[in-house]
Amino acid sequence: MAKTQTPAQTQAAKRTRKTDERQIYTLEYATAICPHAGLASNLSSTFGLHPVDTAGIQDATKNLIVQSADALAANLNEKALQMHLQRVVGAFVSSACGAGQFYGQKMSQARDMTTRLANEDRDEDRDGPYGLESRAARARLFAAETGLQAHALLCAAEGAVDAYADATGETWKPYEAPRLNSQNLSRQSAAAELAALGA
Repeated sequence: MAKTQTPAQTQAAKRTRKTDERQIYTLEYATAICPHAGLASNLSSTFGLHPVDTAGIQDATKNLIVQSADALAANLNEKALQMHLQRVVGAFVSSACGAGQFYGQKMSQARDMTTRLANEDRDEDRDGPYGLESRAARARLFAAETGLQAHALLCAAEGAVDAYADATGETWKPYEAPRLNSQNLSRQSAAAELAALGA
């Protein structure tokens, strides 16, 4: 006879799966999926978009976080400050990763709309009415804009990671929630089963 799970066991299993499947955002991942400085420069010149001030964004973000850390230092002990900065920097890195993923999606869509073989609606490949851009051209422009946004957020993340190193003397690493101990889960399951039995 199949053993049915109690509601407590089902919830614990869902939480474990969610923790295991959760993407861990790192600066290395952001760097891999966001446009680098050379590509960002090419995007801005090709599409006539405002260039990203790579160094300016990095420096401004770094200074902002270092100043904030200095202001908090009198009221937080070393560990508390480190934990706070870890979360702050994590937000910058997560933002860059999200922007990089969005850029990847928009770049793929623009490529698909532009490539005749990948486009079932052949009208997409033809120019729109006189004076209007085609949908494919608009998709390419939007992809370029999201690429520059992703690069700008990558610069901010890099500045934040540098600030963390300056303020704490350590290399920033993303927070990883501790994995649930399987033995502890077994005890919880056993307790839930005994409760269900009325024991």
